[in-house]
Amino acid sequence: MKFITLVGDGMGDHPLTELGGRTPLEVANIPRIDDLCRRGEFFLNRTVPEGYPPGSDVANMSLLGYDPRLYYSGRAPLEAAAIGLSLAKNEIVYRCNLVTLEKRADELILKDFSAGSISSEEGATLLADLRKRLQIEGLEEFFFSTGMGYRNILVVKRDYPRLTTIPPHDHIGQDVSKYWAQYQDDPHWQRLLKVVEEVFTNHPVNHARHLAGKNQANMIWLWGEGGTFMIPTLTERFGISGAMVSAVDLLKGLGIAASLATPDIKGATGYLDTNYEGKVEAALTALETMDFVFIHLEAADEAGHRGDLRAKIQAIEDIDNRVMTPLLTELRRRGEAFRLLFTMDHFTPLALRTHTAEPVPTLLYDSREEHLGSGCNFSERECREHAGRKGQTCGPGFEVMAKLLLKERR
Repeated sequence: MKFITLVGDGMGDHPLTELGGRTPLEVANIPRIDDLCRRGEFFLNRTVPEGYPPGSDVANMSLLGYDPRLYYSGRAPLEAAAIGLSLAKNEIVYRCNLVTLEKRADELILKDFSAGSISSEEGATLLADLRKRLQIEGLEEFFFSTGMGYRNILVVKRDYPRLTTIPPHDHIGQDVSKYWAQYQDDPHWQRLLKVVEEVFTNHPVNHARHLAGKNQANMIWLWGEGGTFMIPTLTERFGISGAMVSAVDLLKGLGIAASLATPDIKGATGYLDTNYEGKVEAALTALETMDFVFIHLEAADEAGHRGDLRAKIQAIEDIDNRVMTPLLTELRRRGEAFRLLFTMDHFTPLALRTHTAEPVPTLLYDSREEHLGSGCNFSERECREHAGRKGQTCGPGFEVMAKLLLKERR
């Protein structure tokens, strides 16, 4: 028996006027997913416990079977694990976005949380030059590590005052002056940002982006802080081996902590241009020798943050056409029984451009039990209505892993 979790990050949405009161999932052409939904179980899953931020860190931790109330210590420690950083007890790690800030009169506007989807190569060049300057300035206690694109890491090696941080994608186009002011309350943070501004302003990378009409990475944004953490492995909990297939450091770090293999996939970006075929190949290769694979697809979430309706619909259709179809074709060719969980970690509504914590539609398909199907297409509305007809209650999201594996939770 093989087990697969397939996550379309941020797919969920609210009814949109421009879609006649439907959601992107309802208008997207997803025949394979709809077919599985009609043949499988369909239920709501609460991936974000009450009182927790509805981020991909908390939600995907739930989907992997970990109760965030027991194990969550922040987003950044997971991303640090993905790039091989180990933290000392007195170190704090922050997620570090490369962003575009814009000064308007007395306001500081967060124009772009990703600096125009800056490339990994451009980001690495900026941070390499920043590290050199920090060494010259005697600020080695701030250590920047390169991630993917705009997503990077800062490790603070001394006990400086903790910041009240916020996810930048929650404040696109808004005045963030009050959050920025706290950096001025401590001379070390103030000095760090002064050096960042001096290095990034008129940097060749940003000069080239300006000439190309792209947003510049003119500042950093810190959030998701945390310290050392440890979780029991999936092998210890469920006696399984597996792999995490994702382009995102957060998911890779979670996979590493859970003892999953994390294959590197050339061309995996987390956007619409990601290497879907490479992800499918990596998943199928893992399933040749392992029990479980977790496939994470980011593009719908990115589209949601940008308010891009067309891109979100395409991202959903790409999951159906370029991931689900070849995955199912090969699994059925191999002839081994499998159970497949298809869901999202959270909603990223286009109108809000940020995450919400509402329960997510979840499909569980067993290749041996097609006669037990829901008869529904995969959408937010049909899932709510189906759950209502069945009198289903919405349980904790972390229990879905044991449900997938047909095992008792430990």
